[in-house]
Amino acid sequence: MTTPETNAQIVRDFLKTLSTGDLERVRPLFHPDAIWKVMPKGIPGEGEHVGRDFIIDEFLAPVRGMFDPGEPKVAIDTLIAQGKLVAAEIRGFGHMKNGKEYNNSYCWFFEVRDGMVYSIHEYMDSLYIHNLVNG
Repeated sequence: MTTPETNAQIVRDFLKTLSTGDLERVRPLFHPDAIWKVMPKGIPGEGEHVGRDFIIDEFLAPVRGMFDPGEPKVAIDTLIAQGKLVAAEIRGFGHMKNGKEYNNSYCWFFEVRDGMVYSIHEYMDSLYIHNLVNG
């Protein structure tokens, strides 16, 4: 069993790797049965994505494909760990391929299992995303 501090470091390492944009480096950080649930409705990537390969190939690749290569970056503002759960207040920023600047706020709840990210529940400013994509 891992400690909360170990789980917090796993999440820090995951977010640092995610910021590189190299999804093949992100892939092994996910548990094979991982779940990423984007909570807001009506935005690109909404819903529940199940399985490490599906998350990388069918969710993250298309969403990140909307951005310049290697973007968006993520920065942690606050991180709290308790048991297998880690909560992170995050900022996402970068440039989209359509020339628009991206700057959004998130709260992600992680569950760590077997030293890997097992689940993510993602909350964000969905009105910002809606206006950015449709405006």
